[in-house]
Amino acid sequence: MSTEYGKPKNSRKNLFAPLEPSVLEKAPPHDSDAEKAVLGALLREPELCDEVVMVLRDPDDFYHDAHKRIFSHLMKMRSDNSKIDLLLLVNSLKSSDELEHVGGQAYLGELLEFVPIAAHAEHYAKIVKDKATLRKLIHTSSEAVRDAYAPDTQTKDLLNRAASEMNQLCETQTVNQVTDMEALMMEASVYLDRNSEGLVEGVKTGFTDLDHLIGGLHPNELIILAARPSMGKTALAMNIAENVAAANQTVLFVSLEMAKIELALRLLSSHTQVDSYKIRRNMLSNDERGKLFDAANVLGSVPMHIDDTPSRTVMEISAVARRLKRQQDLQLLVIDYIGLITPENLNEPRQEQVAKIARQLKLLARELHIPVLCLSQLNRQADSGRKEERPRLSQLRESGAIEQDADVVMFVNRPEMYMSREDADAKGFSGRAEIIVAKQRNGAIDDVQLVFHKECTRFLNLAKHHEQGYAEDFGEHGDESF
Repeated sequence: MSTEYGKPKNSRKNLFAPLEPSVLEKAPPHDSDAEKAVLGALLREPELCDEVVMVLRDPDDFYHDAHKRIFSHLMKMRSDNSKIDLLLLVNSLKSSDELEHVGGQAYLGELLEFVPIAAHAEHYAKIVKDKATLRKLIHTSSEAVRDAYAPDTQTKDLLNRAASEMNQLCETQTVNQVTDMEALMMEASVYLDRNSEGLVEGVKTGFTDLDHLIGGLHPNELIILAARPSMGKTALAMNIAENVAAANQTVLFVSLEMAKIELALRLLSSHTQVDSYKIRRNMLSNDERGKLFDAANVLGSVPMHIDDTPSRTVMEISAVARRLKRQQDLQLLVIDYIGLITPENLNEPRQEQVAKIARQLKLLARELHIPVLCLSQLNRQADSGRKEERPRLSQLRESGAIEQDADVVMFVNRPEMYMSREDADAKGFSGRAEIIVAKQRNGAIDDVQLVFHKECTRFLNLAKHHEQGYAEDFGEHGDESF
């Protein structure tokens, strides 16, 4: 066994060993020739600026200060619709007293002669971009190491900050892709073929009329489900998650309000139609207890995952969702609810915090190509004046950005909550609920009628031939999801 300083040399890496001095002393990653090639190509063929700028968007992507200055001037000349040639660049640099800082006119002439053919400018630009990304990665990692050694470092804050910066680096690697109409129409044709075969992408909620109105929950979309307190928005979200999981599609339910055991008991009550009050109070008969154990075995096999970790940030939710997408092809993310997501910057005004959260959730839906169903509360003004007033988009709590970023906004409304039981029975509102689709970016808005069985927190389809009551409908459709 080889030794070093009298100790055995272990082939396994010590994760806690400091970096070798030789690593720290190295020059940051860069490619001087690629940088010269990009600038020379732009001087030879200024039209290539439009291709290069799609890769290099920041002068800091160049390592050498002179190259940063030259690129900045070239981009400004292009944005001002000015002609670009060697003499005009010299004049631009002179006017800002930077010509000598970049090596003078002689160095610019050297750049012009550096590449005899400018056709590979985009390839050189990608090399420059890759090196810039490596430098930023080193900087981000070094900052994390420095902060990790600080005595007052909060581990959770450090992890969130490092993850956020790493994600930003990943986003900078994405190059805009413009699709021509031939490719786009081919993709649309595939979609139409799948549609004709009943294979449209997305997930069904399990509620027939709602699926007919919105076409199910579509990938890339942010769907907001809002309601006043005690209207049953969590129950409806759980029912939808339950129905999706029953179709063998993976669901992640992020509960920031209720503990996972509470949700588990709700699922059992909903599935078996056993009164949730009796479950909580341990007032169960032997038959009911047997039904609950049988249901637990059934529900234990569905691909639903519940995360009840409090004070989650969007970054943490995204990390869990990405892992499930890789491992089990996640098809639906449900979050209860947006107002309890911890913002990354606690010092920003609340409206800006919620706006950023909504935007991040929309981007997450697009990244994972899944629908994100997020619950929301309504402003207190929703309870003022006439209590039976229907909820409106303007009542979404804390930020108009929720409405702006959402592809679909739905409200849960139960008119019986605002009247006596006698009046509810007389008007036919007892046990009824309506889902108000107030916004649908790609479809119509309308109301959907459902049945709500409060005792077991379950929403049901309203059969057309049972318009006068729901008892028979409940018996017929109560277990249709499983």
